[in-house]
Amino acid sequence: MAAAAGLEPALREAAAALERGAAAAALGALRAALAAAGGSAALGERERALFGALLRSLARAPRAARPEGVWQRCFLEGPPGLGLCVLLEALASPGPSFHPSEAAEVLEQFLQEGRISALMWDVCQQQAQAGSPELQEALLSKVVCLPDHVSNKLQGKNPPVFFPQNYFPLLGGAIIQVLQKISDSLRGGLDCSISFVSHVLGKACVHGRQKEILGVLVPRLMDLTKSDCIWQRICWRLVECVPDRWMEAVVLGFVQRTPGADVLSRLLGNLVVKNKKAQFVVTQKLLLLQYCHTTAVLQNLLGYLALDGLRRPLLTKVLQELLETWGSSSAVKHSPPEQQLYISKAILICLSHLKEPEIESCRQELLTSMMEGVKCHLDSSLPQIRRLGMIVAESISSKINTDGPVLKFQYEEDDEARELKSLLVQTPPFCVVPSLPDDDRNEKADAALPLVLESDKSHTAAPVTPVEESDAELDSDDDLIPYDMSEDKELKTKAPVYIRDCIEVLTGSEDVDKWEATVKALESLVRKNPAATREVSVELAKILLHLEEKTCIEGFVELRQRAQVAVLTTDPIPVAKYLTSQFYSLNYSLRQRMDILDVLVLAARELSYPKSLGKTKHSGAQKPCIQLLPGSDSSKDWRRIVDERIKSKTRRFATGPSQGELASSPNEFSSVAGHFFFPLIQHFDRPLTTFDLLGEDHFVLGRLVHTLAVLMYLAVNTVAVTAMGKALLEFVWALRFHTDSYVRQGLLSCISSLLLSVPAQHLLEDMTEELLETQSWLGDVVEKDPDGDCRKLALQNLLLMENLKKKLEPVLS
Repeated sequence: MAAAAGLEPALREAAAALERGAAAAALGALRAALAAAGGSAALGERERALFGALLRSLARAPRAARPEGVWQRCFLEGPPGLGLCVLLEALASPGPSFHPSEAAEVLEQFLQEGRISALMWDVCQQQAQAGSPELQEALLSKVVCLPDHVSNKLQGKNPPVFFPQNYFPLLGGAIIQVLQKISDSLRGGLDCSISFVSHVLGKACVHGRQKEILGVLVPRLMDLTKSDCIWQRICWRLVECVPDRWMEAVVLGFVQRTPGADVLSRLLGNLVVKNKKAQFVVTQKLLLLQYCHTTAVLQNLLGYLALDGLRRPLLTKVLQELLETWGSSSAVKHSPPEQQLYISKAILICLSHLKEPEIESCRQELLTSMMEGVKCHLDSSLPQIRRLGMIVAESISSKINTDGPVLKFQYEEDDEARELKSLLVQTPPFCVVPSLPDDDRNEKADAALPLVLESDKSHTAAPVTPVEESDAELDSDDDLIPYDMSEDKELKTKAPVYIRDCIEVLTGSEDVDKWEATVKALESLVRKNPAATREVSVELAKILLHLEEKTCIEGFVELRQRAQVAVLTTDPIPVAKYLTSQFYSLNYSLRQRMDILDVLVLAARELSYPKSLGKTKHSGAQKPCIQLLPGSDSSKDWRRIVDERIKSKTRRFATGPSQGELASSPNEFSSVAGHFFFPLIQHFDRPLTTFDLLGEDHFVLGRLVHTLAVLMYLAVNTVAVTAMGKALLEFVWALRFHTDSYVRQGLLSCISSLLLSVPAQHLLEDMTEELLETQSWLGDVVEKDPDGDCRKLALQNLLLMENLKKKLEPVLS
């Protein structure tokens, strides 16, 4: 007490000596008195005020009045909160004799000597004694934002220790030191508060520095809480005292940095039961409102809920809410595929943690949710969404029907499907198989070896039987010698050679082999006999549209489709009229309507290409290569062979007139484009008894929209392209707010095709107002559409419009 009482006279003497300009001895005496009193913790409120005034006087004093090496120690050995505040004040508004770099140097020493941990410990002790909350709030801001304060003043010339990637790990180490002092204090029976440390952690995390600060904190806390209940309670209290406004950042940081659900449970305790904000973050925000987190984060989060009896009711509640979202038709339509994949993963992980009594208690709810959800997903136009519905429904079915039949769907197995199925199998955390010593490993291997050998003997020793036994066991039929059929040839049915004969076979013949041969030969026969095909083109198109597979013929769908394309390209106008009229007719399946669209697209593509390209495409023949046969005496073509070899080995950087030009031919699609396009766009809004494009058959609508986009693109440089563009723009405008993402993608593809195909002058003259409205709509799509592909297509269209505007600027000027 006597040493502490001597601090006030020493402080007053140091302040007076500083004013006289001879402060070295007085500052030395002050340091000695401070050390004798036990450090800055011994200062009372009055002494702290005097010490703060002294530090501010030092920051304003001329350089000559500040003894070098002594004044810096006053900042570093005095109360850390006062020293940090005065240094930052001097840094922000330096005097004429105090350069900012001097303050930065002292601040760097402040950090290197661990004064940040001393500051936090000082505040923790003050909080236990009901210190000033305003001062604590100011210190909190200065501690967390110290790199910002320094870099704002020094403008990029700050020392490396103030870089965020260096400062926040240092702050994490300081927090561990303070927690260690708190642990020692609690073991000694003394009170202290952890609230300030929680505030520092929360504010650092909400500033986006979870990676840096928790990268230091989490590994140390993992080790300290393994077998120490006091450290566990300190860790729980550290997170519980984080204010609600920062709770999300802290919880997310712990979930992301923790290597397993059991470790997370050890670090957070029953935080979600005690804190409503943490419960909302864990059970709602991270699962239903966000979808950017990894599968490991989901496993940590849901595994944490499953590891304690007090938290398990939250797991069941989370599963019900996830299934409600998964089974919502609105969510399936308006949520991006990435979010639906995220929710599906969460559902499967929840199912893996459910126990039999919990499944039994909610079996009916699971069944109802499964039936509603699988229907919504199977109705989707996107294959990925349909497959997600199948996998989740299979998983739920396998959980609720352990003894009976379960749902089984057919879908393509890829990495995503395998990952989803693996989530249903719960893997115990940190399940490491202990390695056996070499002797034990050899013994176990030797013990397992006879089993393998015996099983091998059962397969390999069976044919080796004694001759006497084998003769006795031979059956009499084994004496028969099989026929030699190696040179037998398969009898091939001759295909018809006339188109009308093909029609007869396809409509009335019972000869399956002849029917199969006709289907295989029909395409080439149609292309070889265009005149005969035109006589019966519509009839043949009708037959092919209704043709069903009689036998298991390989590639039947492709053979039929190629024959339909051949008929349509041979006689485009009447066949196109027939197919487009049948698309909106009654009594057709959705599959047949989509076949019509596919055939129209393939035929339009073939008609729009030059004939030379079309022939090479269908023939599929490879270019002949010239080879010199070994041992040949013929020397007639030696010069040609050598020239070809030289030509093949020569690299040419420019092609001259010696190279033959590709043969040009008229675009055959130009004269028939309207017959393909306009009938399809006319009746889309007229529902039929079995066909409603604007209702439940939105998948076919999506295919129709994509077909119109392709036809528009292929109609470039045709006479009807401007009329087609105007009609297509009206069509897009009517459907622009469709709920199905596949349809919206097709509509945006239509805009791309229109901008690429219609001449820029015609766009400007005939569709100015429509394009301005379209541009505004595209901007909304880029900002608000939930589907990533739609946003990307809309952005591409805006770039196309910008390019067109740049092209037209010289013309308009």
